[in-house]
Amino acid sequence: RITILPHGSLRILNASKSDEGRYLCQGVNVFGSAEIVASLSVKEPTRIELTPKKIELTVGESIVLSCKALHDSTLDVTFYWTLNGQPIDFDKEGGHFESIKAQASSADLMIRNILLMHAGRYGCRVQTAADTVSDETELLVRGPPGPPGVVIVEEITDTTATLSWSPGADNHSPISLYNLQARSPFSLGWQTVKTVPDVISGDMESAMAVELNPWVEYEFRVVATNKIGTGDPSAPSRMIRTNEAVPKTPPANVSGRSGRRHELVIAWEPVSEEFQNGEGFGYIVAFRPNGTRGWKEKMVTSSDASKFIYRDESVPPLTPFEVKVGVYNNKGDGPFSPIVVICSAEGEPTAAPIDVKATSLSVSEILVAWKHIKESLGRPQGFEVGYWKDMEQEEAAEKVKTEGNESSILLTGLEGNTLYHLTVRAYNAAGYGPPSTAVRAATKKSPPSQAPSNIIWIQDGSQVSLGWEPVRPLANESDVMGYKVLFRQEGQSNSQVIETQKTSAVVLLPDVGVYIIEVCAVSEGGDGTASPQIRVPSFAGGKVTSAQSTLHVFSTSSSSVTLLLALMVPSTSW
Repeated sequence: RITILPHGSLRILNASKSDEGRYLCQGVNVFGSAEIVASLSVKEPTRIELTPKKIELTVGESIVLSCKALHDSTLDVTFYWTLNGQPIDFDKEGGHFESIKAQASSADLMIRNILLMHAGRYGCRVQTAADTVSDETELLVRGPPGPPGVVIVEEITDTTATLSWSPGADNHSPISLYNLQARSPFSLGWQTVKTVPDVISGDMESAMAVELNPWVEYEFRVVATNKIGTGDPSAPSRMIRTNEAVPKTPPANVSGRSGRRHELVIAWEPVSEEFQNGEGFGYIVAFRPNGTRGWKEKMVTSSDASKFIYRDESVPPLTPFEVKVGVYNNKGDGPFSPIVVICSAEGEPTAAPIDVKATSLSVSEILVAWKHIKESLGRPQGFEVGYWKDMEQEEAAEKVKTEGNESSILLTGLEGNTLYHLTVRAYNAAGYGPPSTAVRAATKKSPPSQAPSNIIWIQDGSQVSLGWEPVRPLANESDVMGYKVLFRQEGQSNSQVIETQKTSAVVLLPDVGVYIIEVCAVSEGGDGTASPQIRVPSFAGGKVTSAQSTLHVFSTSSSSVTLLLALMVPSTSW
């Protein structure tokens, strides 16, 4: 049990407490001797227990692994956790792992919201100063199936595709069924398709997708399902195009549209490329007068077409026709839409508006009004007003349109003091009716360009009396009809207005503060140029004293206000 090895070491097998003590090692030769002393302490061996020993869990569940150590009480222990032999990095595992040490001699591993990737061998290693021991347990994780293998298109027809695939991992829960999904340029992502058989059991590796659209490019993929759930889909198959076939979908919403006289306008919703079923797609437009037998057919070769116009000078307005629209492609003719009855165009309006009147409102506005004779055919959708200056030709007329049954319009942005000629005519989708007899109206002259001058104002507390010289308009300007006094408190944008036909006015300033006052002439052509602003302080609410009575003259020839006179007398003396 105790052996001295050739190099001088001492080996003790099956050490026990009785082997504890101080050991002396002495070396001797002809020159002398040397010795060392070693102390031996014998500790109890460390033993661990890792539970549970084998676990089967489902994705999303949680588990606690418990590791308990039986060790010599004089030794400290350290716990280490591994997964498949690699240390677990608790900071990089997304919160799935947590090490819990409630006692000095035990440690727990919490695994939360388990994923498939967490399956494997979990190890607990306990280390002391005297020995190291470890134990392992197996964790099996059940989950939805993995993605099936490569999807191969075995056979293709106009409406079917036979597919095969290899099964993916079942993740410890047998695959119960498969679903086939398809994607085309016309679908909103991947869609489950009908199959033969209807239910594809988990032991099958091929099936047929049915009810596909002819002449459409498809990709296919397979999705597996087990008791746990549905797994990730397979990679998409190569893109394939189904074979051509005769079209089966006629146009929808066949109807009539407005047109010109003697026209039959037939409209429809174009058939989507998804349902054209092949190359050379077009439309067959069939129509006949209501009550007749034979159909007249016209080919429309554009697949994007949505309208056909048939013109016949012998067709009266609003003649009813039976109409249907069919489809065709290189494989043959498809079905027609249901028969609908639509009427030929009613034609453009035939009557001109009457009682056209033009009234000048200002320097830039003329109001035009009219009446319209109701017609059984050629009903108007609106009216067009044309206007041109007296020295211009009618061909240069500007035009403004109304919609519906409007019977007047205000023309704006016109030149002042200008004579205009005006006509009105009705219109609809078929065209324009005849114009009315031209009428004339002249815009007003421009307002006076001269501002009121030599403004005299007397302030008596909150009351301001104003006077000014009359404005004399130029020959090409409107006559003065009166004046406006505009006043507002400083800092505000909205002015109060006093109108007068005299060259004087009295303004009552309602609040304490500084007021801005302006004066302008009023004419048929609008308001004239305003005078320079006057700033007046208000003493509203206080008793008026003689010291508050002042006389001011404001001359338009100067931008300054000059105080001419300030009298220490009551205001009644003025």
